[in-house]
Amino acid sequence: MPDDELLQRLRRFQQDAFPQYRAQFQALVDEGQHPTTLFIGCSDSRLVPYLLTGAEPGELFLVRNVGAFVPPYDGSYGHHGTAAAIEFAVLSLHVRRIVVCGHSHCGAIKALYGEVSPEAQNLQRWLDLGREAVLPVQPGPEALRRTEQRAVVLQLERLMDYPMVRRKVEEGLITLHGWHYVIEDGEVHVFDVQSGGFVAASQASSSGTGPYPPYVEHDGQVLID
Repeated sequence: MPDDELLQRLRRFQQDAFPQYRAQFQALVDEGQHPTTLFIGCSDSRLVPYLLTGAEPGELFLVRNVGAFVPPYDGSYGHHGTAAAIEFAVLSLHVRRIVVCGHSHCGAIKALYGEVSPEAQNLQRWLDLGREAVLPVQPGPEALRRTEQRAVVLQLERLMDYPMVRRKVEEGLITLHGWHYVIEDGEVHVFDVQSGGFVAASQASSSGTGPYPPYVEHDGQVLID
């Protein structure tokens, strides 16, 4: 969109939208933020967390990156903003839920099966965080869907390597939730740890895993629905 359109949107927000939330934002300034949910989502422009969840300002602590990946706690990927955000959300903001949200038609997942520009050195290394989810098949629509879902579970497992996350999960203070958003029909499929598969939210009994037992083994046998 043209730059002047962005400027017009900023002005419309301040003049038209902000007054409706003025008291709410003032309370968030006076009392500080107390989000209940850390939402780790893909950077894809078609994934809109506040629209998806119906959340109000101050409810979600957002982390967006390519693929909705979680880097290792051990620092092997250097000082990373996603890792820092996880620690801050858990230790300082005391969130009660962590959502990892992947989606259909994910460019990051598709890139795992193809070539990446040699200039994109950071992207190449970053995609390694999803490589374990790749299936030994041709990347047709069904394989890509399963890989997208497997990648979500892989990130849930990696979250459990963060000591503060594991501790609070085991104490019942945090629940982990794996979601796969199907863009074309607006349905979120939530990971059910008992069945090892994803269930449409319209038919699910909870918003995700609920209490998460130590590790769901990522052995390639889960996520068959």
